[in-house]
Amino acid sequence: MNNIKVEFSIKDLENLSGIKAHTIRIWEKRYNLFQPKRTDTNIRYYSTESLQKILNVAFLNNNGYKISKISSLTKEDISKLVNEITSKELQIENHAINSLKLSMLTFNEHLFYKTYKELIELKTFKEIFYTTFLPLLHHIGMLWQTETITPAHEHFISTHIKQKILLNIEKVNEIEQNKSEKVFVLFLPENEIHEIGLLFTNFELKSKGYQTIFLGQSIPTESLKDLLRLYDNITFISYFTIKPEKEDIENYLQIFKQSILNNNTNELWILGNMVKNLELNKLPENISVFISIEDLVKNL
Repeated sequence: MNNIKVEFSIKDLENLSGIKAHTIRIWEKRYNLFQPKRTDTNIRYYSTESLQKILNVAFLNNNGYKISKISSLTKEDISKLVNEITSKELQIENHAINSLKLSMLTFNEHLFYKTYKELIELKTFKEIFYTTFLPLLHHIGMLWQTETITPAHEHFISTHIKQKILLNIEKVNEIEQNKSEKVFVLFLPENEIHEIGLLFTNFELKSKGYQTIFLGQSIPTESLKDLLRLYDNITFISYFTIKPEKEDIENYLQIFKQSILNNNTNELWILGNMVKNLELNKLPENISVFISIEDLVKNL
């Protein structure tokens, strides 16, 4: 049997749609929009069909349609209206994010690629990443914290997004790199495995013609010394999502400074959720913090 989540609590629907559980209950009673089922112990739950409907209803409601109007529409009319609105470029992101969330929850590869195909017909890959993938990943983090999704869901969607980044890196590899002696070395610290942000940073650098060396996940600081024997002007870039932990981050940077940046002109640029724990005025020399990939790119 496929281990696909097909039963959702009202709290799941709230987390996924952004519509408060209290509001969903009112819509149920007043407009008969949803028909929850009940377990043998009388606990209500919702089907995948109900999830898809609440996502569409939330989308229409956010675009100015009153719930009284939406409730009078058939399922087919709701889908048709959603498609009409999403044909307008300004509205496609929200609909695409909802479709990608649904593809994640049902492990539906076809829906992921169908949604991506619709996006790429209107936008560049870079635009898709910033306007669709990044907001989606942020929401996935919230869904993880509320236990609405499991590691399997997160890995499914992350893997497909990484595939798209790698595909586009392959395309820009044909661009001639500039003649600058600077080289960017992209790595994640030990036990850090969240590499989507770092991968996209690599894409941005390559798109601008810079030479990059992508090392990826969980790289010991000591092993970076091998690069020092080959290159004189290195900018190391790392993405701290969950590692180093808050209490270890300052010590990590001090060791990095002593081991890798001591007595040379090399630099370390860092991004990610954990950098919010740093006191910027206490950073070691040659270490810079960026609040986002866009912020880093502006400083190239």
